Amino acid sequence: MTDACLVLVTAPSADKAAELARTVVEEKLAACGNILPGIRSIYRWEGKVQDDAEAFILFKTRTALFEALRARLVALHPYQVPEVLRVDLAAGHAPYLAWILDSTRASTPIGGSGAD
Repeated sequence: MTDACLVLVTAPSADKAAELARTVVEEKLAACGNILPGIRSIYRWEGKVQDDAEAFILFKTRTALFEALRARLVALHPYQVPEVLRVDLAAGHAPYLAWILDSTRASTPIGGSGAD
């Protein structure tokens, strides 16, 4: 197991996805946010099947930062119940994993200063 994880998030548009990604990368809660625009989501919400265009964001971050990243995304996200899922990484290319750790802040408690 590594100290890095992926975080999966959907957003209502590519512009909103870019806004979310830019904010959390600037705050060093994530090293990167890859945006895949133009996905189609079919899901059940409030008893009805919905069919909507969305954008998908794939974040790379420290596992220890997941809760702070989750809380920040939920606070910024326009959805009532945003998708924020953590996928732990069993292994990866060591230099890339080191870059993720180097590009994010050290873990801080939620509500902490977050200063490096």
